[in-house]
Amino acid sequence: MPVADINHYFVRANDLEATKRFYVDVLGFEVMPRPNFPFPGYWLGVSGKIQVHMGPHGIPNSELYYLGTPADAATTQSGVVDHIAFAATEPKAFVERLKGKGVEYRPRYLPESSLYQLFLRDPNGLMIELNFFGIADAPDWGGEDYSKMPRVETV
Repeated sequence: MPVADINHYFVRANDLEATKRFYVDVLGFEVMPRPNFPFPGYWLGVSGKIQVHMGPHGIPNSELYYLGTPADAATTQSGVVDHIAFAATEPKAFVERLKGKGVEYRPRYLPESSLYQLFLRDPNGLMIELNFFGIADAPDWGGEDYSKMPRVETV
């Protein structure tokens, strides 16, 4: 009984509306129906599949709602989670969108896997990785080539 797919992850947002706008306007998510939880928030998805839940940081009774983060949890970056990754399509359109919206990103390319990636941060500092599979040649959108990076030897 293996894990088959990511269902969603939850963002405890410092600014709920700015975080929602980022996922909708920059990443192309849509607002999905959400149950009537006792705290505000959003469920966002793509093609009817829910992938990101979010609620506001610093609300009363948060210890009842947010089981993964204690009251003294960090409010920036992603704690022990380094990044969240999504499979994506149309890398050129994403690069143009990010540039047009002034969103900083860091592109990378892994030639032997035909994988092009974009790394960017949401408004809370959470690192988002967009994976574009099947890119046979290094695109002219820039980026670091993993095959040319220094290797860490096994210890």
